[in-house]
Amino acid sequence: MATQGLFSTFLISAPPRIPLPLARNGSKISTSTKPVQCITTPATTIDVNDQGSGSRRNANYPPSFWDYNLVKSLSSTDYTDEKYVEQVNELKDKAMLLIHADTDMPLAKLELLDSVQRLGLKYQFQKDTKPAVDAIYNNNSAHAWLSGDLYSTALRFRIFREHGYNVSQDVFQRFTDEAGNFKKTLCEDVKGLLSLYEASFLGFEGEDIIDKAKAFSTTHLKNAVKGEIISPNMARKVNHALDMPLHWRLARVEARWYIDTYEQEQNMIPNLVKLAKLDYNFVQSVYQKEVSKLASWWVDIGLQKMTFARDRLVEHHFWCNGIVSDPEYSAFRIMATKVICLITTIDDMYDVYSSLEEAELFTDYVDRWDITEIDKLPMKIKTVLFAMFNTTNEIGYWTLQERDFNILPYLSKQWAYLCKAYLKEAKWFHSGYKPTLDEYLENAAVSIGAQILLFCAYFLTAEKINVEALDYIDKVPSIMRSSCMIVRLTNDLGTSSDEMARGDNLKAVQCYMNDTGASEEVARKYVENLVHETWKILNKDLLGNYPFGEAFLAANPDMARTGQTFYQYGDGHGNPQHWTKDHLKSLLVEPFTLSQ
Repeated sequence: MATQGLFSTFLISAPPRIPLPLARNGSKISTSTKPVQCITTPATTIDVNDQGSGSRRNANYPPSFWDYNLVKSLSSTDYTDEKYVEQVNELKDKAMLLIHADTDMPLAKLELLDSVQRLGLKYQFQKDTKPAVDAIYNNNSAHAWLSGDLYSTALRFRIFREHGYNVSQDVFQRFTDEAGNFKKTLCEDVKGLLSLYEASFLGFEGEDIIDKAKAFSTTHLKNAVKGEIISPNMARKVNHALDMPLHWRLARVEARWYIDTYEQEQNMIPNLVKLAKLDYNFVQSVYQKEVSKLASWWVDIGLQKMTFARDRLVEHHFWCNGIVSDPEYSAFRIMATKVICLITTIDDMYDVYSSLEEAELFTDYVDRWDITEIDKLPMKIKTVLFAMFNTTNEIGYWTLQERDFNILPYLSKQWAYLCKAYLKEAKWFHSGYKPTLDEYLENAAVSIGAQILLFCAYFLTAEKINVEALDYIDKVPSIMRSSCMIVRLTNDLGTSSDEMARGDNLKAVQCYMNDTGASEEVARKYVENLVHETWKILNKDLLGNYPFGEAFLAANPDMARTGQTFYQYGDGHGNPQHWTKDHLKSLLVEPFTLSQ
């Protein structure tokens, strides 16, 4: 199917938790900037042709650029066909021999394992790569750390931390001078700087050497690119890393870029390239079938006709394959996509459409999980509430049949947490109240909607649902709070300007401006720093022991990575621009061409 034909147009809980104990500059920044005001501008229009409480606001979101009739028939070659699966398995067996081969060159083995992961093949070799890394770590002597160059030391550090080892930052001390700064002689080692840069994003709170490594490598990599002193191939790699570090990138998005890059490397393994391309096409076929089913559901349920809300079905599927990308978890992606479609519609309803009285009624019905008095609501809001109840019951029925567990009491409680957070923001808006940054983040970490999606990621991927794990998740442990906070902060950095133009509530940037009198530029830098600091907390949390499995553990950083991806250059969700469309085309429409 031609790519262009898919687009109709190219218009463009737990109760809210205390915010993370993030580092904050205690000194008050003094500027002449006046406190931010909530204003209504032409970016928000008034819809007077709807029943209910008179005129209503409308955020004027652009329509979906996907033609759902074409999405329902979306298909290229079906790479889940048996003949392609056989090819994948044959190539996988050959790759496994390389992974398990004995070697006296641990660096080469680590480079192989790193390439396997970046090629999007981690899930294929989940049971093989971890033991291989474990063997290298357990055989790794102190001498290896002390004799390696910057590149190999940083690569070891990054891969070991990625696989759960709490490697000390002290391995980088020998690259620093007496003052504790990285030696200037390292500036010419661009390969080593790039490795150090990628490793620095796996730092923990309080690791000053890693903080210096991030600042040092970032500065000198930028200088190397500006000075044009490196090869075009190396410049491409450096620019890719500076655009977003590997640790923050989604696996499927990185795989698309890295397959092309790895194929040009002198030491590339042809069979590994073939496997990566075939596997990418296989996973794409799985995603195509999922989004085709979802398009039928979305059209049938009718919520795409709610003009006050964002129609983003395909983008929501992207959210969910960002959180859990392995092909075996179709059930999560299909049902969680339905949940996030509802989250977005309900969010927009609270933000721009409903009156405060209607928002309070809606929240009460959800909190009691009782719709017997639903006729008090106008038709559109009533339709949204019915859609929430019906979809939640559908998910509950699936879970009962497939997992022998009644998830409804837990899932309905998650919806109540979310709606109460929305209601608090609606009350702030209608009263003109300006929350402090702490007040805002306490509530906004819930209202971003990531918490309920992570909850779904547990019970829709677990082979056996565990009440202990559910109770633990319901308390929103730090690993979840950190993930939700990163999504909130990146969302605010990408969307706050547009939302302020619509007259919405203040976001993190504006709250900080009001708290301190800082300029917008200073406030944005502060929030950007919060993102880095929250990642440090999440990195440490990933090394903990939990009453849940690997799929849910991985979903937490992948939720944060999905937020980074959507809001990297602006609002890639509300107003999907070129980077969102490019990702969607690569993930869903454009397979790799396979050589015969």
